Amino acid sequence: MTTSTDKSYFDLHITGLGYLNRIREVKPKKGDAFLACDIAALNGPSDEVSYVRFDTRVSGTEAQHLVRRCIQAVDAEKKVMIGFRLGDLWADIFTYSKGKNAGNPGVSLKARLLFVSWIKVDGQLVYKAEPKPTDTDESVTEVPKASAAAGPSSAEAETIDSTADAPTAAVAESF
Repeated sequence: MTTSTDKSYFDLHITGLGYLNRIREVKPKKGDAFLACDIAALNGPSDEVSYVRFDTRVSGTEAQHLVRRCIQAVDAEKKVMIGFRLGDLWADIFTYSKGKNAGNPGVSLKARLLFVSWIKVDGQLVYKAEPKPTDTDESVTEVPKASAAAGPSSAEAETIDSTADAPTAAVAESF
């Protein structure tokens, strides 16, 4: 009987789209500095949108690279919208120290920004992540001769069309 010391985890991810704001380098008193940003995520019906604000720590080298490329656009107050995936959500309870809410409690939703799927600056698509290959993409299966003569099914044709037009990532250094 063998026992494993490997830990397993349950992941809870949040996927959405929202506006990128307040990109900054955070230098805590203890620990290493890290890249952070706020995301105002869109929520609700499209004709009556509400926003949920996430204060995120940017994780992963690709996400950090992409967010850093957006600094100039955000500083120039351009509308930078991203498709994103967040993980490790937690609520931080604090007390307002100034302003009209001084002395009142507040809640900040914090998470790790794990993945950026696309970026638009002022409505213009400037980055789109390339789709990751799946096991079915790598393996070639033979089509029986009877169905090959009839041509691809509508599902197969849709798959062929979507892979033929697969987008490529933008190569610009900044937006």
